[in-house]
Amino acid sequence: MWKKGLYCVVATTLLLAACGSEDEATEQSDPPKQEETVQQEESKVEEVQLPYITPFTGERVENEITMRPIIVTINNHPQARPQAGLASADVVYEMLAEGDVTRFLALFQSDIPENIGPVRSARDYFIDIAVGLDAFYIAHGYSPEAHTMLFSGVIDNVNGMQYDGTLFHRSKDRKAPHNSYISGDNVKIAAEKVGASLLYQKKVSYTYYESDEDVNIGLQTNNIEVNYSKNGQFNSVYSYNSVDKTYSRQSGNDETVDDLTNQPIAISNILIFEMDHKIIDSVGRREIDITKGGNAYVFQNGTMREVLWENRDGVLKAVEGNGSEVKLVPGKTWVHFVPSYPGIESFVTYTQ
Repeated sequence: MWKKGLYCVVATTLLLAACGSEDEATEQSDPPKQEETVQQEESKVEEVQLPYITPFTGERVENEITMRPIIVTINNHPQARPQAGLASADVVYEMLAEGDVTRFLALFQSDIPENIGPVRSARDYFIDIAVGLDAFYIAHGYSPEAHTMLFSGVIDNVNGMQYDGTLFHRSKDRKAPHNSYISGDNVKIAAEKVGASLLYQKKVSYTYYESDEDVNIGLQTNNIEVNYSKNGQFNSVYSYNSVDKTYSRQSGNDETVDDLTNQPIAISNILIFEMDHKIIDSVGRREIDITKGGNAYVFQNGTMREVLWENRDGVLKAVEGNGSEVKLVPGKTWVHFVPSYPGIESFVTYTQ
């Protein structure tokens, strides 16, 4: 009897041990299966590509862009810095306005910031650029030539000269003329007030690379200087960050940040166009030929190439020697206009 009972105990013990071993094996094998499932699910998520591309940044988004481009003249005087809204601009054009003073034309479409400024006065070539892009144009003030163009109705626009204190507000932290701003909400209200549509109708856009591997190889260049004057207040210095593959910007030895966030702006492409400049009055206002085309530089992904620029149906674009459009890296773009005399090489320097 004892032996039979012992056999039963031993058999039962072995059966339980076997079951325990199977359970342990099952528990140990479960995590890899779960991990594999997670990886497969993540892979599926990565494969989903957003359906639409923003026209002026080349970034993929969930919803189609229907907003008309909005261009604002932004003050670049040292007393106007840091400016509000620059980080939200898809493209910033920088050019001489009078003397050695530069101004910005900030193009907003994919994102309208809550505040933009300081807003400054119009020039005729500012308006020409906005017309080519079919943009809603915003400025505060105008040169005599720009006044004639705006009041002749060549472009939908709103100006702070007529709406100071209503659509445009003055900051108490700065002195005029460096303190005029317009809010993102008032941009839309302004369009309604002047009867301008904000529907994106002229389908203007840039051309973009689809991946980093496709970017053309050029001269390795990590540091760029654009020198408009000897005093340095309106000169730009760009530094390439190989980690996030964007450029930071300095002006007058100060980093360019957005006043809304106090964060540095990040730029994916820097274009520099050589153009004919001419001083037209005693104040030092200029005339810039944005139609003729000419030499250009493109900086992207830490490289530099010499290309050309053309005015195509009113839109300024960098082009290759064979006439095809220069492809841009998705992200923000900064465009400089520099005088053709003494030449682009005299205004731009770059090093590794």
